[in-house]
Amino acid sequence: MKKPEMILFDYGQTLVNEAPFDGVRGTEAVLQYCVENKYHLTAEQIQQEAAAINGELGRFDPARRHLFQVEVPNHMFTAYLYESLGIRLSLTGEQLDQVFWDAASPGRPTEGCPQFLKYLVEQGIRTGVISNISYCGRVVERRIRKLFPGHPFEFILATSEYMFRKPNRRIFELALEKAGLKRRGEEGQSEESLPWVWYIGDQYECDIVGAAGAGMLPVWYTGAIDMPWEPHEGVVTATSWEEVRTMLEASEK
Repeated sequence: MKKPEMILFDYGQTLVNEAPFDGVRGTEAVLQYCVENKYHLTAEQIQQEAAAINGELGRFDPARRHLFQVEVPNHMFTAYLYESLGIRLSLTGEQLDQVFWDAASPGRPTEGCPQFLKYLVEQGIRTGVISNISYCGRVVERRIRKLFPGHPFEFILATSEYMFRKPNRRIFELALEKAGLKRRGEEGQSEESLPWVWYIGDQYECDIVGAAGAGMLPVWYTGAIDMPWEPHEGVVTATSWEEVRTMLEASEK
């Protein structure tokens, strides 16, 4: 393994351990800002409609989520959801994302992650984030920087802002371009191979297969996985950030 110049991270269940999603709780928080509720709908009824729309779109099915590679920004989704139900809110799209997400799925750093990020700074290893997420990019960045105050992530890519979702190669290539690493090559080595860029994430298809397809070295972080999974032969896997640090210390310069 080659010592990385940069490590890119997934957000959910990698950097941050999110509480189980509770859409009703999130919608209850949003309804506190309701100006008009024409049909007197409850949070439960609104979430039933949201689930029906998501079902039609084919989103969030754990077995098929990697096939859904175009992002639907949440401000578009909620604009249709609430307006089609005769509901008006005194919130901007960004504010709605913030209120809903904070209530529906608060998060905290995964165990040992702040210490690991501090170690990367000490080693001079650059960092960034690519997240498959529909919430507004500013809201996502605000949460990450609040949970890891002072850590110098060079960028935080939310797919809500860039259309493509992992495992689509384009979102990884965008990150490489922003990092200034996209076209760098070494003698005798294809520009498609980027062993000095690691990508760490928790979802096999989106993170591991996707990063490998973009030429990065994928590391499967399983320490906070919140759904059933099976190991895959030949995949670099870590159950803790201490294990990742050990890999780094053993890697070649």
